[in-house]
Amino acid sequence: MDKIEHKFIDVRGLRIHVADIGEGPNVVLFLHGFPELWYSWRHQMVALAKAGFRAVAPDCRGYGLSDPPPEPEKASFADILTNLVAILDSLGISKVFVVAKDFGVRPAYFFTLLHTERVMGVVTLGVPCVPPGPSSYHKFLPEGFYISRWREPGRAEADFARLDAKTVVRNIYILFSKSEIPIAAENQEIMDLVDTSTPLPPWFTEEDLATYGASYEKSGFRTALKVPYRSLNEEFDIGDPKLTVPALLIMGVKDYVLKFPGMEEYIRSGKLKEVVPDLEIIWLPEGTHFVQEQSPDQVNELILAFLNKHV
Repeated sequence: MDKIEHKFIDVRGLRIHVADIGEGPNVVLFLHGFPELWYSWRHQMVALAKAGFRAVAPDCRGYGLSDPPPEPEKASFADILTNLVAILDSLGISKVFVVAKDFGVRPAYFFTLLHTERVMGVVTLGVPCVPPGPSSYHKFLPEGFYISRWREPGRAEADFARLDAKTVVRNIYILFSKSEIPIAAENQEIMDLVDTSTPLPPWFTEEDLATYGASYEKSGFRTALKVPYRSLNEEFDIGDPKLTVPALLIMGVKDYVLKFPGMEEYIRSGKLKEVVPDLEIIWLPEGTHFVQEQSPDQVNELILAFLNKHV
């Protein structure tokens, strides 16, 4: 960890924080989810650097040490794509493997479609590549579905404001580590779903939580609520949504995302491979939504096998 360098790259007037470790021509770009940061890839970055790869992990704008946009309510997934191009150009990197988790899969997928010549392969965790189009999960789930609540302007802000940032992250890590979708009752808020006595997952330390908490104390959650949750219907002008590079999907069998309506069928039925033909799918029997932190050695081994196969 102490060998990870921290850099700031100017992108249209915003300083974007990038963690960077390793040397050589083979580069892996890591994209985090929510409530994650570059730090959620700490185990993978160190392992890949030891194996001869260069690992680069930015904080999305408005997350962690990256500047928030001047108007967070206008933040978009398109901004992330702009940032990725600027980061790679600034670092003099022409081609990468992309490893993405949770909402980071969306920009990873679109970046690969729009800049195929710059991508050697894609690894996604916790979420498969889903073609552009409006999100419709909320139509099949109760009103208390956490994404529905967090898409409502002001609702999550008021819910989160009752707690400090560290406790908000703690609660979300606990909720997202379970195998059921977080759904609140009509008279509940999402933060009320976690009891104060509930322990952290065994693989997530108090030191880890303190690191996340300090970052979100700085950044707040305004941009994070806009991207991804309030930007899910953002439109992209992409003709053919078929991914042509090699890909790997790592899914935990106990990941709550599999309970999203139609999600497990989409992955297991072969529909996903219509979108990502050159795809290998690996299921981790005990895996939750945070497999890269929960089972780092196993995930590192899977990622390295994929990289070495396609380098």
